[in-house]
Amino acid sequence: MSVREERPIPAPPVNPETRPFWDAAAAGRLLLKRCAACTQPHHYPRVICPFCGSDRTEWTEATGRGTVYSYSVFRRAPIPYAIAYVTLAEGVTMMTNIVDCDVDAIRIGQPVRVVFKPTEGGPPVPMFTPA
Repeated sequence: MSVREERPIPAPPVNPETRPFWDAAAAGRLLLKRCAACTQPHHYPRVICPFCGSDRTEWTEATGRGTVYSYSVFRRAPIPYAIAYVTLAEGVTMMTNIVDCDVDAIRIGQPVRVVFKPTEGGPPVPMFTPA
């Protein structure tokens, strides 16, 4: 199968801490957190910096561009799908899906860009497709 068929995606949990991330996703923008104390970006968004422990974190918009760091293709019936770690241009690595492509053509180091896929009754989720 060359192109991933669409299947329902469950809605992600949204809480006050992550609401800005999901609101931006609904607007087609990918946000990251950056620490104002040590300047390190991080993902998954959280209030406390995982590098220095500061609570001075702020939202920043990501370019949505990255490269495949690692991936795995799952060939369960009926639709194969790919899960990957993508390293964004900003330096953070996030776990995601690679979509809208031939899963057999995915390669480590491949450039990708963010796309937002609808969910069942919630905000869209960021996934990636070959750039």
